[in-house]
Amino acid sequence: MTEIVTYSSSETHALVTINNGKANAISHKVIAELHNSLDKAQKEHKVVILTGTDGIFSGGYDLSIMKKSPKDAIDLVTEGSKLSLRMLQFPLPIIIACNGHAIAKGAFLLLSADYRIGTNGPFKIGLNEVLIGMTMHDAGIAIANARLSEVYLNRSVSNAEIFSPQEAIAAGFLDTIVSQEELLTTAFKTAKMFSTLNLKAHAETKLKVRKPHLTAIENAIISDAKKSITLNV
Repeated sequence: MTEIVTYSSSETHALVTINNGKANAISHKVIAELHNSLDKAQKEHKVVILTGTDGIFSGGYDLSIMKKSPKDAIDLVTEGSKLSLRMLQFPLPIIIACNGHAIAKGAFLLLSADYRIGTNGPFKIGLNEVLIGMTMHDAGIAIANARLSEVYLNRSVSNAEIFSPQEAIAAGFLDTIVSQEELLTTAFKTAKMFSTLNLKAHAETKLKVRKPHLTAIENAIISDAKKSITLNV
């Protein structure tokens, strides 16, 4: 049986790979395994590289769970928001090597990392919640607000605009794009660069820069937990 999240470490980084079917869907189990991987990386004091599979980083939350009931949907979304909060305040750098499509929670994971490397190609990146009839949850708005400019916040969150990898750089979902063949090599080089930082100073500075947004996300998660989510899919 294939592991849905794998972990391997080298001298300069820990490589965490999501491999959960065609859409690389984010389920409760995937979230739990990602937390386990972050635990290991933190214990080993390693820069994290998070990636997916060829052509897709993640298509978002597992719709089979999201469509069970409004409570099941908000429970999964709340756990996903807690994962994003942990990533944003993680004491070590997190790099995402985005293999292709990153939709909904896949795009939110991009917004939760320190550096995002995308892949050239006909890929879609963005937040499609409004497109599928889901009113954006409070934590989603807070996470997007932390990383996107006001113009792209409205285009992404309210209008559900989906971007190409090139457009996703301007929007704030990605920092750079490379070919598929160069993706992991570039991620490894970036991890090596991050490993030369004073990681204590990096962690403390990151928390200071993000403090207002972290507080807003924490409050939004509490708010969301009292609500429900319905999908028109």
